Amino acid sequence: MRLRILGCSGGIGGKLRTTSFLIDEDTLLDAGTGVCDLSLQEMCRIDRVFLTHSHLDHIVSIPFMLDSVAGIRNRPLTVYGLPETLETLQQHIFNWKIWPDFAQIPDPVSPFVRYQPIAIGEKVVLNGGSIIALPANHVIAAVGYQLDSGAGSLVFSGDTTEQDEFWKIINKIKNLKHVIMETAFSDSERELAVRSKHLCPAMLGTELLKLEGRPDIHISHLKPGESDLTMREITACVKDRNVQMLENGQEFEF
Repeated sequence: MRLRILGCSGGIGGKLRTTSFLIDEDTLLDAGTGVCDLSLQEMCRIDRVFLTHSHLDHIVSIPFMLDSVAGIRNRPLTVYGLPETLETLQQHIFNWKIWPDFAQIPDPVSPFVRYQPIAIGEKVVLNGGSIIALPANHVIAAVGYQLDSGAGSLVFSGDTTEQDEFWKIINKIKNLKHVIMETAFSDSERELAVRSKHLCPAMLGTELLKLEGRPDIHISHLKPGESDLTMREITACVKDRNVQMLENGQEFEF
């Protein structure tokens, strides 16, 4: 499997893009502003979107992508997510007030988009492997994901804070190569991280003590203007692991 980072920032500005990863050529993991850098032809090839949760920085490109390519595709886009996530999209985005309901057009029998609920622990088979929903602990219903090619696995935490169940599952993955973890705030903003159910470097360090294997760790969701500070704080508290900042354009094969 191949994972291409379209966006991994906690905000926008300049070349910064919010969370969106391209799996092979036909699947998105979240759909933040990074999707907007794809060509029309690249967007046409996307058949599935797996959402971690319904916050705007992770879903914002779905309405625009559908509006751009739905009419030139011959099959619907399938959006996967927790039932709560899909319900939020239908009630608050695709409601004819914010954006047209693409699940009803051109008609309900052959719509431009279909919604597919998933549950934590559920596996969906992809062309090059599989994707499995993992538990996350956020202010709204959320999941992370494991991508498994058979030869290797990559795990994305999604937006999350301290938890144990995630690590119990991760520690059972024998072919784990990479873990993408969020760290949204610096240590000076720990109270905000706790209230918003994100991580700061000190909290990340505590979480990584629960990880038994030795995969490479990649940090996402850094806030604009704070990435250098936050990475220095991470380096100071996580000394025995290979931890790097995730960057747009980076690719993983596993």
